[in-house]
Amino acid sequence: MLNTLDRIEVMGRLGRAMSDPTRARILERLLDGPAYPADLASALDLSRSNVSNHLACLRGCGLVLAEPDGRRTRYELADPHLGAALGELMRVVIDVRDGRECTNPLCDVPGCTACEVEA
Repeated sequence: MLNTLDRIEVMGRLGRAMSDPTRARILERLLDGPAYPADLASALDLSRSNVSNHLACLRGCGLVLAEPDGRRTRYELADPHLGAALGELMRVVIDVRDGRECTNPLCDVPGCTACEVEA
């Protein structure tokens, strides 16, 4: 289990990674699967050097991995659980923003008022 200092350090890394719109766009694209910097640059209408700089930051934050692939390097999320967690985090933030309650029939999150009503 993470102690308080570990949690704060992890939240800082996540915040740094997602605080920049370009890094957020790269992470969102990597949710679909691995990609090469040139492909990311093209898809996101960015320069290759800009993408490479942001990928270096995301690697430093521990969110993406660089996998050598011949003369190229492929980038992917560091763990599939990270993709699931980011997807869930985005869904929850959007639901809260839009005033929607939890509709997950398997939800067991303590304090979830929608789930407590159903229980």
